[in-house]
Amino acid sequence: MCCRFTELRCKEVINVTDGCRLGFVADLDLDLENGRVLAIIVPCPGRFFGLFGSNEEHVIPWSCIRRIGGDIILVDVCLKDVRRPCRKKRFW
Repeated sequence: MCCRFTELRCKEVINVTDGCRLGFVADLDLDLENGRVLAIIVPCPGRFFGLFGSNEEHVIPWSCIRRIGGDIILVDVCLKDVRRPCRKKRFW
């Protein structure tokens, strides 16, 4: 299955452990040397276009993704293990 990043951003991420809706994919962690996706990044609830609200995000390792469907991405994670503060964005 081939999928572009713009298509991933339109998919909602759902945790299969508790059925919780985590939100939509906002970014990816990439390993540029090996050309691999390491993790998907989903802003915590309360974010509005990445500007207002919570200052945390879920960093979900690629190995925790169980299924990518037409509308959703199913993941199997413990939420407190994948939460981290948002990184500052750089504008070049």
